[in-house]
Parts: sequence; C-alpha cells; structure tokens
Amino acid sequence: MTGTKELIEQLHISHHLSHAQWCTLLETHAPNDDRLLTDLARETAQAQFGKKIYIRGLIEFTNYCKNDCYYCGIRRSNRHAQRYRLSQEDILACCKEGYTLGFRTFVLQGGEDVGIPDAMLCRMIAAIKQLYPDCAVTLSVGEREHAVYQSFFDAGADRFLLRHETANDVHYRTLHPAPLSLEHRKACLWDLKSIGFQVGAGFMVGSPGQTYETIAEDLLFLQELQPHMVGIGPFLPHCETPFRDYPAGSVETTLFLLSCVRLMLPHVLLPATTALGSASANGREQGILAGANVVMPNLSPLSVRKKYMLYDNKICTGDESAQAVAHLKQSLAAIGYELSADRGDSPLMQAQKKES
Repeated sequence: MTGTKELIEQLHISHHLSHAQWCTLLETHAPNDDRLLTDLARETAQAQFGKKIYIRGLIEFTNYCKNDCYYCGIRRSNRHAQRYRLSQEDILACCKEGYTLGFRTFVLQGGEDVGIPDAMLCRMIAAIKQLYPDCAVTLSVGEREHAVYQSFFDAGADRFLLRHETANDVHYRTLHPAPLSLEHRKACLWDLKSIGFQVGAGFMVGSPGQTYETIAEDLLFLQELQPHMVGIGPFLPHCETPFRDYPAGSVETTLFLLSCVRLMLPHVLLPATTALGSASANGREQGILAGANVVMPNLSPLSVRKKYMLYDNKICTGDESAQAVAHLKQSLAAIGYELSADRGDSPLMQAQKKES
C-alpha cells in the first residue's frame, strides 16, 4: 500500500492521483505529511508566481437571489435579509476608488437577481471596461444560459467565478433544492470555458454531507475541468438557513486542500478566501503560506457590507478601502510577500492565447 508521503510526492511530480489515492491521502495524512505538502505547495506557488500576491477588488452589488440554497445566508427564504442593489453609479464609484488604490481587477459578485436584466449587466461591464481598459472584470452571478454568458463576454467580461460546490450528485441535492442540479452547474462551467472566459470553480470544505469520497470527486472534477481559478473555503453556517446548527468546516482541512490543489494545478489562481479569513484571525496569511496567491478585499460601500452576509461572522470590516489595503500590505510583508499591481491573468489562459 502506498504511504501518504509517497502520494504527496506523486502528486508533486505527476499532478494527479486516482480517486482511491485521494481518499487514502485525505483519511490517513498526519502532521508530518501536512508539513511536507505545505512546503511543496508553497515552493510550487513561488516558482510560478514569485512572492507576489494578486489583489482583486470585490464589489457585492446585489444580495437578491431567486435560489434557496440550504447553506446560503442570502437565500430567497431568508425574510430577515436586508435586500439591496447597487446602482451603476455606485459600482463605478467603487471601481474609481479601487483603481486609485492599485486594483486592476474588479469582481462583480451577487445573487441570481432577476431584478437586474442581463442587458443592464452588459452595460455595466462595458462601462467599466471603457473607463478602465487595462483592468479585468470578473463576474460571479451564478447560472445563466450559454447565450447570456456569451453576451457578458462580448460586453468585455474576462473571468467568471462559479463554484461547483460538490461534484457528487447526491451531495449536491443535499445542499440545493430542486430545480437546481449538478448536471446544469457543470454544463455552465463547460459553457464558460468554451466561450473563452477565465473560469473559476471550487467547493466548500466541511459542508453537511461531505465525505472523503465526495472531496475526492471534487478534486477529480477540477483535474478534468482544468479551471483557471479555484475557490476553496470552509463551510460556515448562517443562522437563517436549515444548516444553522451544523459545525463549521475545518480551517486545517481547508489549508490541506489548498495545498493539494496547488500541487495538482500548479498554474492555477488560488484565493485565500474571505471565508478562510472569517474562520481564522490569520486565515488569509495561512492560506498564502499553504500555496494561495490571490486575495479579494472588499470595495463595496460600507453601507451594504453587513447586508451581504452569506454566513455568520463574515469579515465586513469598517475600515475604509485605503486602510484595508494598507493593513493587507503590512500583513503580507510580515510573512515575506507583497501585493502585485498586475491584473494577474491566468498563466494557463496566457499560454492558450500564445498557442492560438
């Protein structure tokens, strides 16, 4: 039987494990294995990106959502959520502030809000690109049809984040009500790749019903998809959801999986997520030391930050953006890293463009 040390070394060299091997590694790894994995992941990230950390400006522009996912604080059934939508002027003001602070990527994130027409979102994307042509626009607005994704791309959007959440169909139905389906979720991700987006997938760690076997399926799906970005964070419960009493996902397991993904997909853009920072006081720094290379500070207006509450105790600091960036620079410098002003396109996408 192959030991965990040998499995980590195989992952480092070949960037691939079988389902059975993933399960063995997840079930049997020990502290010494964790240290080896983390060291290799950090070395791999530095070999690809140096000690530069890419910064993304997160703009949470609507917390309306037509869906009723069992884990999400802005689910349709949460009658206590204070709903809001930012205007185009609000969003452009966030971009203006972010650009001045050195942000060259803006992430427009929101629920699946049927009150914002797709054409309106296209106009927003075009307006941002016209004002800031050297910046990337990332969308995170859920499932759409192929033609709608194409219209977003044609308007100038560069990237799209759509976490698959779980690659196991039974587990997916544990987390989502009908008519949402894993089949459609995956189809959306493949559509986004075929259109030409830089695509981000990912999953929660410790979500209700998750097992080593389902995590192994997640990792195999990421291996197949070859996304440009992977978002992994711990499951954190929200008091207005059916999962309110479930325990939070493990920070340690999240860090372990970040390192696994870094070795499996060396070129991937890998955020140290807000959820990780919310679960642990120095979670973002730990994530970077485990192989992450992206952080996403919040550029949303202070008036709405506490309203975009996907889970309880989410980081929504009262700092002004300039202060937040200054603090982030200090915390990264303390562990030997620095923020990059580059827009940070995926190396995989850059290679694909050269080939074409």
